[in-house]
Amino acid sequence: MLILLQTNLVEEPMVAATTTSKMNLWTMATYGGPIMIVLAIMLIVAIYMFIERLITLKQALEEDKSFMNRIRDYIYDGKIDAAQKLCRETNNPIARMVEKGISRLGRPMNDVLVAIENVGNLEIANLEKGLVIMASISGGAPMLGFLGTVTGMVTTFYNMSLNNTGTIQLVDLSQGMYQAMVTTIGGLIVGIIAYFGYNYLVSRVDSVVRKLEARTMEFLDLLNEPA
Repeated sequence: MLILLQTNLVEEPMVAATTTSKMNLWTMATYGGPIMIVLAIMLIVAIYMFIERLITLKQALEEDKSFMNRIRDYIYDGKIDAAQKLCRETNNPIARMVEKGISRLGRPMNDVLVAIENVGNLEIANLEKGLVIMASISGGAPMLGFLGTVTGMVTTFYNMSLNNTGTIQLVDLSQGMYQAMVTTIGGLIVGIIAYFGYNYLVSRVDSVVRKLEARTMEFLDLLNEPA
């Protein structure tokens, strides 16, 4: 009988330890306080901007392989209106640049180039729209997380100052320490996601810019070719 009681006493703490609730992401986030709400909003915005810009850049990179050949045939045949109509029906930056160049036919080549470059600059600015937000989130989220760290430590020391017993209890430290660590982790996670997303989008924009430059040169060579 004594042996059974000793066995039960040993097993009870083990059962209590196993039934203790494990910390999940939601529980961890609640310890971060209001700063975690701001970080969550920043994460949602970053993900939305990444997906939206990715779709836009993918559409900008899509190109009909026969587009420039058809433009060449129309211009050589004197069908300027047909060439402009083809550009208007093709919804991408290259077509809009070529359309502007066609509208300047008959003027000096430098005027044609300037007109195309102006449209190209507007197209690039449109493709880069929202990247500033991504860059701001990638730099601001870790700073916001560190702000949570500071406020968490302030909370910890404040709770310690309210303890007049002369002994420090773990419960006095846990709330502020949780906030300090959780907001740091949250800020770094959001910042890292936004940082890599921003750099990937920048690389995609560079790909579009190189394609626009290549098609601009191709169009100018087309105008300089003998009919």
